[in-house]
Amino acid sequence: MKLLALESATDACSVALSINGDVTTDHRIEPQKHAQLLLPMIDELLIDAGISTAQLDGIAFGCGPGSFTGVRIAAAATQGIAFGADIGVIAVSSLQALAQGVIRNHSSQSNELSQSSQSNLRVFASFDARMDEVYWGVYAAGANGVAEPLQQDSICSPQEVCVPKEAAEHEWALAGSGADRYRDVLVAAVGANVSIQYIADCWPSAQDVLSVAQPVANANGFQSAELALPVYLRDRVALTEAQRAAGEQL
Repeated sequence: MKLLALESATDACSVALSINGDVTTDHRIEPQKHAQLLLPMIDELLIDAGISTAQLDGIAFGCGPGSFTGVRIAAAATQGIAFGADIGVIAVSSLQALAQGVIRNHSSQSNELSQSSQSNLRVFASFDARMDEVYWGVYAAGANGVAEPLQQDSICSPQEVCVPKEAAEHEWALAGSGADRYRDVLVAAVGANVSIQYIADCWPSAQDVLSVAQPVANANGFQSAELALPVYLRDRVALTEAQRAAGEQL
């Protein structure tokens, strides 16, 4: 199976290609350059592999939440490729992709957290949503090592975050740009007397979008191209000219 994956919901611009389980990636931290970078990165990956989009079996993408512009770029690229190649799509939460990366690193480098079992790990994935809010979700590793949501992805102020009551029974990893900005508040939200490892400068990657999407692809769970839609979580998705002039950002 040939599966392409894209992720551009944050400062990271990332593509990955799996050909029968052999994965190649291109992952760059390039804020506000995704529109210029994403398509050339895809082309380069495909050329290096010696295939065209017509030979793909499907495409997975990080559907958000995150930067509105970045999420739209990934969704638009996915739709364009999928329509052109007549292939299906798989949408993956960008927060889930972030959590998948934490789980992957925990599995391969257990010393980054502790020696506790992977099944005991809970990942608090968060992005800075600006306007004094965070996008966030709580994830655990499933039986196949894929991040599974324990609740719906949400948006709220850091002070309003509410994690599952049994938090103290698990080891926690705190990651993402939301954690980078609101670390102390989010640590307090997880709770006192809880084992928490903060992982700085952690971004979602297309490699991890691919890992989440692969079981869905194996089960032929592709959706039609028109369903490659961004997930914003916030209703306000644009600024007025006055708001832009005042320096506001979404």
